[in-house]
Amino acid sequence: MTYTRTSTNSTRNMITTLLIFLLLLTACNNGANSNQVSTSSEKELQELSIMLDWYPNAIHSFLYTAQKNGYFSDQGLDVNIQMPAETNDSLKLVAAGKIDLALSYQPQVLMARGENIPVKSIAAIVRHPLNHLMVPADAKVKSPKDLVGAKVGYSSIPLYEAMVHTMIRNDGGTSENVKMIDVGYDLIPAIATSKVDAIMGGFINHEQLILAKQGHTMLSLNPTEYGVPDYYELVLVASVQGLKDKPELLSKFVAAIREGQQYVQQHPDQALSVLFEHEDQTSPLDKDIETKSLQILLPLMDAKERPFGYQELESWENVNQWLMTNKLLPNTINVNEAFINL
Repeated sequence: MTYTRTSTNSTRNMITTLLIFLLLLTACNNGANSNQVSTSSEKELQELSIMLDWYPNAIHSFLYTAQKNGYFSDQGLDVNIQMPAETNDSLKLVAAGKIDLALSYQPQVLMARGENIPVKSIAAIVRHPLNHLMVPADAKVKSPKDLVGAKVGYSSIPLYEAMVHTMIRNDGGTSENVKMIDVGYDLIPAIATSKVDAIMGGFINHEQLILAKQGHTMLSLNPTEYGVPDYYELVLVASVQGLKDKPELLSKFVAAIREGQQYVQQHPDQALSVLFEHEDQTSPLDKDIETKSLQILLPLMDAKERPFGYQELESWENVNQWLMTNKLLPNTINVNEAFINL
């Protein structure tokens, strides 16, 4: 009897030990599986890269807000926002598959396609021109025709030269008698020191604000009031191949930036705080300038009853026709292939 009792206790102890071991093993496996699920979940984020048109500023608030608030990750995206080394390279980099997306300008997209660069706009970010013809507010020039015989500084872009000539002719002046001076990126010092009488290439949400803060109040003349079509200043661009390979990812990106822009509209101060977290040290931001800039931008980015980013065929047709009239584009562009609404 004594032997039997001892054997039974030993058996029970062994069973108990085995059960504990199994429970511990199960717990470990569950923990490992949990880690695997977490790691797997992280790996499910698909990478996309986007190149800005310039250094981070108020116009890019919708991107940084979408990133900060998790709108990209909610769509399963891991977005890498990059600054351009050279502003004219982004479309070629997109076309070559070096980056997935870029911010560029509607006329440049059409001109790029005229050079057989396979890119396509997938969203209109700023729906109206920011680039205005600027003259000192106290000068005699009050409209484009007053520039006949004057010096106009512009930033190395033939498009801007064509805009000036269109504005002057539409206003009743003779544009051939205007002296165009290529001042590169030195638009602000060129007009502030009276090296030129006007500038084309300055934005109403940037150069005009900086000049005003420096004591140089500018009169800005909207090109759309003088014969230049009402074009999309800033558009989001993908490659034709990218749209074939990653249509769902690009659609998810657009959905995320719509959320981002909605947040910016509702919480502009918070959005600017997020922007300043990404301030580039080589191009420091001025809080007062960026606050005023965003106030100018928001109504110009609003698609009204349409979703943020929606593009109108009429706009592309008008810009295409103007570019051809000014010999900036051959006659072979199919406008319908230059953009798509996602």
